[in-house]
Amino acid sequence: MTSISNEQTAIIRTERGLTIAGTRITIYDIMDYVTAQYPPKFIRGLFDLTEEQINVALAYIEENRATVEAEYQMVLKEAEELRLYYEEKNRDLIARIATQLPKPGTEAAWEKLRAAKAKREAKA
Repeated sequence: MTSISNEQTAIIRTERGLTIAGTRITIYDIMDYVTAQYPPKFIRGLFDLTEEQINVALAYIEENRATVEAEYQMVLKEAEELRLYYEEKNRDLIARIATQLPKPGTEAAWEKLRAAKAKREAKA
């Protein structure tokens, strides 16, 4: 399923959705960065794609914008539903783990993590 005639690189439909042929990278993965207005060169490097692969993906997105955008919104909705489901399902486990003391010898690493978290939260 592609409007690009090059058979080496194409956009195909798999059980994961619209995917760059020969990879596990979906158009929806690319859309996260297109939506955030990252440059194509950055996206290409992030996913270790060839110039041809990123060009085909971006061309497919542009040529099929309405369809891709509708599917992308469904993917985002499903991901949020899954996140909420597992957050609720694991709430008690996460709370129990949070009360446990760190293993001996890992105190410095935990303190570094706490400091990084506090710094990140202070910026927000």
